[in-house]
Amino acid sequence: MLKIIKKDGTQEDFNVNKVIVAIQKSAARALVILSDYEISKIKKYVREKSEQMATSVNNGELKLIDIPTMHFIVESVLDMVNADVAKSYRDYRNYKQDFSRMIDNVYKKVQSIDFIGDRSNANTDSTLVSTKRCLGWNELNGEFYKKFFINGEERQAMKDGYIYIHDRSARLDTYNCCLFDIATVFKGGFELGNIKYSEPTTLAICFNVIGDVIMAAASQQYGGFTLPEVDKFLAPYAVKSYNKFVEEYKNIVNDLEVEMSECEFNKKADEYATHKVKRDFEQGFQALEYKLNTVGSSRGDYPFVTFTFGLGEQKFEKMATLAMLKVRKGGQGAPGFKKAVLFPKLVFLYDENIHGKGKSSEDLFDAAIDCSSKAQYPDYLSMSGEGYIASMYKKYGKVISPMGCRAFLSPYYERGGQKPADENDQPVFVGRFNGGAISLNLPMIFMKAKTEGKDFYEVYKHYLEMIRHLHIKTRDYLAKIKASKSPLAFMEGGLYKGFLKPDEPIKPLLDYVTFSFGYTALNELQKLYNGKSIIEDGAFALEVMQYLNDYVAKIKEEDHILYAIYGTPAESLISLQVQQFRDKYGVIEGVSDKDYFTNSFHCHVAEDLTPIEKQDYEERFWELSNGGKITYTRYPIDYNMEAFKTIVRRGMAKGFYQGINMEKCYCEDCGYEQLEMQVCPKCGSQNITEVDRVCGYLGYSRVNGRSFINDGKLAEIKDRKSM
Repeated sequence: MLKIIKKDGTQEDFNVNKVIVAIQKSAARALVILSDYEISKIKKYVREKSEQMATSVNNGELKLIDIPTMHFIVESVLDMVNADVAKSYRDYRNYKQDFSRMIDNVYKKVQSIDFIGDRSNANTDSTLVSTKRCLGWNELNGEFYKKFFINGEERQAMKDGYIYIHDRSARLDTYNCCLFDIATVFKGGFELGNIKYSEPTTLAICFNVIGDVIMAAASQQYGGFTLPEVDKFLAPYAVKSYNKFVEEYKNIVNDLEVEMSECEFNKKADEYATHKVKRDFEQGFQALEYKLNTVGSSRGDYPFVTFTFGLGEQKFEKMATLAMLKVRKGGQGAPGFKKAVLFPKLVFLYDENIHGKGKSSEDLFDAAIDCSSKAQYPDYLSMSGEGYIASMYKKYGKVISPMGCRAFLSPYYERGGQKPADENDQPVFVGRFNGGAISLNLPMIFMKAKTEGKDFYEVYKHYLEMIRHLHIKTRDYLAKIKASKSPLAFMEGGLYKGFLKPDEPIKPLLDYVTFSFGYTALNELQKLYNGKSIIEDGAFALEVMQYLNDYVAKIKEEDHILYAIYGTPAESLISLQVQQFRDKYGVIEGVSDKDYFTNSFHCHVAEDLTPIEKQDYEERFWELSNGGKITYTRYPIDYNMEAFKTIVRRGMAKGFYQGINMEKCYCEDCGYEQLEMQVCPKCGSQNITEVDRVCGYLGYSRVNGRSFINDGKLAEIKDRKSM
């Protein structure tokens, strides 16, 4: 009796007809029909060879043959019968072997996640079961992307490290970061999970519903989820609550039969209602902070939510800003052990005309600075300085809020699209989203050109064209996605023109979507060019960035796609890319001799620079990276508010998106808090929680004896002087 030993070690009876079925499938793929004679010949050969090559056991009573040997026999006979069918069979066999290897790799990675953990993203806690499940799925989906969506050259470029395709596990399922139009969703009510939500009638209800919407909508995308100008959005609901509380006070007065004049009543009613609204603001923001820092989304992370605010000057707009800052500054936790939370990321929109010295809302800026000194947030975005972002606000009154830690949208006009139809055409930013980023490893590209004796710009353009075609392919793929994939975004107005029916594809919305060309290690590129850092020279780095800007401007016209240039906030990527460089080109002093590359256009973190010097050096690159940028300076003092203000105001005059970095540390045993401590000076404990800036956002570099941040980024944090 002849038996087949299958791949899983089990045995089954040899059946030559199963072989014929597999061969006929291969023939069909090759558009070949095998004759009866050919099939008969194959059967005879396979039977005879199998008998000959099988291993006898039990004194010849049983013969065993394994699958690899059987494949060899089948391929041998097909080579004699029909070469095209033989190739088809061999290709499919190789495909199955590749697929098996892929699954093995995914399994190994999942095992690593289960028993070791994953620190590639400081916004995920890989100790949680829900996160482990999502990370496992991400590994599988990422492998599918590499196997089926990109071609061999693109796969090799990514494997070698010349390009990096971000978010491979999600980029074909959904969209990237966005400016979510929550005001449009709320207006008149909306449907979520087959339940009809009415528009909130009070501020307290509004906060509850905001939490539901964030958790639902943010889980249907990847990247940052921004609610722009939250203070202005919340104010109308505060007015509703205020009116309700005035009526409540009136009922109290009537029930108690208290006599008072109209003037006295109005004053006391205002005091009562205002106090109640302020309480609702503070409780609402506190509840959101709890939810966004403790409840993971269905995508396995804590939603990367950003709130922008600060421009509102009406009573309840200012109250919203002050309450948000007060809650963040106060921290969350048990009494005596409170610490500032990480989410939402707060961004203060600074306008010199209202926040400057002696201006009407200087008090908001002072409160923001005080909050930053305790909680590191908010960061600050200039509405009145120089450059692209401020120019849109000054000309049109439109805010370009950051999406996540640093992404910004390119202009898109209501009627003209990429360019205004006329002088009355208005740009649209709220409700738009990104389609994904692919980053260039600039030092790798430079060394490839050098070692192969090619012109740098020839190799540079080759990879730019590769990214371009990947973006086009991604855009075409996304066009087929149905609106039901993200109902709040595509059906309830969360995204611009997002009022589609469930089965309608989102193609009509893609005209305003931005696709990004990212880049890393501009400093190391300059080092390779002439041995100097970007603070010592920088001319070549500027030239390379200008070339990228000219290229993108040209292909935007040709492809009618909103491409953008993105200073990549490399987190785990900074260590991956330097390892890829070493594997290919070795260790080069000042370039690959550390465990990380420098993010985007930033000065090297170990440069001994003052905050003002760092601002000046990075200013040269600011307008060359309008699709994603932030600048931050290290300021290890939390009590000199005037110095703090000076640094921020200077950044605002330059048109920056500015952050101030401090190393905030908290003792988990006694609650003592200070900057940069390894051992608590109060109780001697080493059980310290430490919060650092990861890229454009904050993360735990130490907590309960572990870190959410990867080793490469931790090495960079350790070296920081100017950042």
